[in-house]
Amino acid sequence: MGGSGGGGKPPAWEFHATGPRNLSNPSWRDLIRSTSTWTDPSYRRIAISCFVQAAYLLEFDRQENRTGENALAPNWWKPFKYKLVCSLIDSRDESIYGALLEWDQLAALSDLIMLRPNGAPKAVLALRGTILKQLTVARDLEDDLRFFARESLRSSVRFVGALEVLKSAIDKHGSNNVCIAGHSLGAGFAMQVGKTLAQDGIFVECHLFNPPSVSLGMGLRKLQEKADKVFKRYISGSSSNAGEISCPREKGEIASEIGEEKLIKEVKRWVPNLYINNCDYICCFYLDRSGEATVAAEKHDDSHSDARAKVFVITKGPQKFLKAHGLQQWWSDDSELHLAVHDSKLMYRHLKSLYVKES
Repeated sequence: MGGSGGGGKPPAWEFHATGPRNLSNPSWRDLIRSTSTWTDPSYRRIAISCFVQAAYLLEFDRQENRTGENALAPNWWKPFKYKLVCSLIDSRDESIYGALLEWDQLAALSDLIMLRPNGAPKAVLALRGTILKQLTVARDLEDDLRFFARESLRSSVRFVGALEVLKSAIDKHGSNNVCIAGHSLGAGFAMQVGKTLAQDGIFVECHLFNPPSVSLGMGLRKLQEKADKVFKRYISGSSSNAGEISCPREKGEIASEIGEEKLIKEVKRWVPNLYINNCDYICCFYLDRSGEATVAAEKHDDSHSDARAKVFVITKGPQKFLKAHGLQQWWSDDSELHLAVHDSKLMYRHLKSLYVKES
């Protein structure tokens, strides 16, 4: 999941050739007025998707032995005045699967930016997706299959490493000044790391580009849920035929309603940002309430009490799968997005496991 994020020949991914256009730096007047490009959701999306692209290119640079001025990755964070603090290394194959970036005040001063812009995070952890190249494909696909089979990446060394690095950044900067982002497989890791922290009451901004939504584990759970419902109906019917009142079932329904009300309140404390292309069958199942792919989207309403995630649906973008699953669309100037607040059944399932303990 994710080979197209930094896919193709690495030299084609030079920032000046394929990066975003018309980037602007805040002037000193903007800083005095407390305005910032970082408060613009479009700029924020563009910058953070470029940071994830940098995570791809760090690994491409390693494989192609590009260093110093020849390296491609630094050009994807420098225009935003950030610097590389550390690369995340997979101990299984020594590949780079992520990058921790921090605001670079010295670089900002060179452009007469005296203060960090309002809204700009102090640190960003960016995680790449799958790279289908000989040096990385085995371990990348191992994690892809791990997610497909179990819908969990917690047993991967990358999950442990990303969690440790993010916790360290939070200790240094505070959770309000840190965010995590990923593309495809990297988005899967980002979501699970974010959920793990949220379980401890630590809420970080989370950006998920083309997050994986299809797994065998999810399908098996659906079958189990249906079987449980049939079994409960059978038990309930047998009890009714015997002249018994099904009080336990009524109490269970009340408890379920209370649990859902609690979830709706709690989930507003951690709301990940999902970026979805409906033509990408890997991520499209986040779109509909039933969990089925659809282009239907509700208009954004901040008062919507059932909001569980901010879902950005691309309405004008690539339609062929490889490009629809790619990362480039999220910083492209001609892409058009629709912000929707979705009561996604799939997202509900993810967050229910986080906030509501199963009896």
